[in-house]
Amino acid sequence: MLILSKIAGVFPRSPKSNVHGFLRSSSVGPGTLFPHKLVLGIETSCDDTAAAVVDDAGHVLGEAMHSQTEVHLKTGGIVPPVAQQLHRENIKRIVEETLSASSISPRDLSAIATTVKPGLALSLGVGLSFSLQLVNQFKKPFIPIHHMEAHALTIRLTNKVEFPFLVLLISGGHCLLALVRGVSDFLLLGKSLDIAPGDMLDKVARRLSLIKHPECSTMSGGKAIEHLAKQGNRFHFTINPPMQNVKNCDFSFTGLQHVIDRLIKHKEKEEGVEKGQILSSAADIAAAVQHTTACHLAKRTHRAILFCKQKNLLSPANAVLVVSGGVASNLYIRRALEIVANATQCTLLCPPPRLCTDNGIMIAWNGIERLHAGLGILHDVEGIRYEPKCPLGVDISKEVAEAAIKVPQLKIQFDCDS
Repeated sequence: MLILSKIAGVFPRSPKSNVHGFLRSSSVGPGTLFPHKLVLGIETSCDDTAAAVVDDAGHVLGEAMHSQTEVHLKTGGIVPPVAQQLHRENIKRIVEETLSASSISPRDLSAIATTVKPGLALSLGVGLSFSLQLVNQFKKPFIPIHHMEAHALTIRLTNKVEFPFLVLLISGGHCLLALVRGVSDFLLLGKSLDIAPGDMLDKVARRLSLIKHPECSTMSGGKAIEHLAKQGNRFHFTINPPMQNVKNCDFSFTGLQHVIDRLIKHKEKEEGVEKGQILSSAADIAAAVQHTTACHLAKRTHRAILFCKQKNLLSPANAVLVVSGGVASNLYIRRALEIVANATQCTLLCPPPRLCTDNGIMIAWNGIERLHAGLGILHDVEGIRYEPKCPLGVDISKEVAEAAIKVPQLKIQFDCDS
C-alpha cells in the first residue's frame, strides 16, 4: 500500500477490508492459460459503477454495473459525495461479479484499465484507489483511460472502422466534435462553451417536473424528454437554435435552457399552474426543445464534416461520422444527424444504446486498443493521479472558426416514429 500512502492527498483511502475481502474471494491459484490478452476495465467517472473484461479479439467475457440513477432522481441531480459513497459501497461487488462472469481470476489479466479523467473528482478517486490496490497486489500493468477517448473508440469494438473518422460526443457532461486519427491522436474541432446537452435536457425535465409524470417517473431527464416529445408537436413553439450566425463548431446550451425556462414560466402563468405541477403543454415543450437541440447539433456537425473534407482530413470516398455518449441514444437526434450524414456522403455509425452511456466495456476496450498500440501502459504507478478536468486532443477550433464555412440549409423534419 506504499503507493496509496504517497498519494493519499489525491483521493480518499479506501477501507482495507475492500481489497482484502476481494482477494479472499478471488482465486489465488495459478492463472488459467488464455490465448488472448485480457483487460479489466473499471469506470467510476460519474454516477455509474461499472466493470468489464474484454479480450484482444473484442469479445466481452463478462461485465457488471450498478446504476445510481434512481437515487439521483430523488435528489434532483447528482450529488458528488453521495455518488462517491455509492461507488465505495458497490465497486468491490461489481468487480467480483465481472471476474466471476468472465470465469477468470485477477492473475489471468494482462492489464487493468481505469477511467482517471475527466469526471467527478470524488467518483474518479474511488475507481483509481481500488484499481491501484489490485495493480499492486497482482503486479499487473495499469492503463489510465481518458473517458472521452474511450467513448470515441467504442465504435471500433462493434464495427470495422479505420482511422481517421469524425466523432460527435454528446452526454450529460460533455459535448465535442473531434477528428480521431489514432488511438491517442485527436484533433478537437469544437466543444460546448457552457453546459452539455444532456445536462440541459435534464434541467428542462426537472423544471417541467417530469418525475411526477406517471409515464416518466423512473426515467432520467433526457429519456423523459425523448419519451414525452413523441406525444408533442415540435412546431407548436418556435425556439431558435443557438449560435446560428457563428461560423464555428462550438456549441452552447445555457441560452437555450434560459429560453425554455422563460417559456415554462409564461405557460404556468397562462394555465394557472404552480411551479412543480405538470403543464398541459409539457409534451409540446419537450418536443420543441428536443428538435432545437437536434438542429443545433446537426448544424455544427455539418460544418465539421465540410471543414474536414475541405482540409483533406477525411476521405471523400468513405468518410465516417461516429456519434456516441449518453445523448447519442436519443433516436430523434440520431435521425437529424443521419440527414446531415446523407447530405455529406458520410456513413453514420452509433454504438448500441447500452454502449453509448457510461460502461465498463468501453474502458476495457480502450485498454485493449492501447495494448495493441503500446501506448500509456504503466508498470510503475507511483504518483498516478486523476484529473477532473482534462481536454481532448489538440484544439484546432480557432482554425475551424477562421475557415468560416457557410453551411447549406438542411430541412430537419421527419416523422418522429419513423
